[in-house]
Amino acid sequence: MAGAADVVKLMRAGATAVQVGTRFLTATEAGTKPTHKRALLELRDRDTMVTHAFSGKSARTIRNRFAEEFSQVAPPLYPQIHYLTTPIRGAANSVGDPEYLNLWAGTGFAHCREQAAAKIVEELTEGFRQ
Repeated sequence: MAGAADVVKLMRAGATAVQVGTRFLTATEAGTKPTHKRALLELRDRDTMVTHAFSGKSARTIRNRFAEEFSQVAPPLYPQIHYLTTPIRGAANSVGDPEYLNLWAGTGFAHCREQAAAKIVEELTEGFRQ
């Protein structure tokens, strides 16, 4: 999901609610890691993929070197994989390297902008105002 048009489309199709997450990762109030936030705003030419390589649980990430290299070989063992990759992810974040960091994101992440959470809610609900 990316924006107000998506919310309206889903609600008109019969949904009683719409889950929104990724858009709020770049909210000014969010505690998102700086490297993750920068990736959401700058790596818009990349696709996302589902991987369990970072934590042992399946999750959608912006495609990066770590996910590409280890998705096929990492066992789906949570929390063991999470603890095993923690130092790698921490080091990647500390040096600003998005290639070895879990960059959780939905498929519409390219619509992210740095703005206040209230503004994001306002935009997502604009299709319901008369």
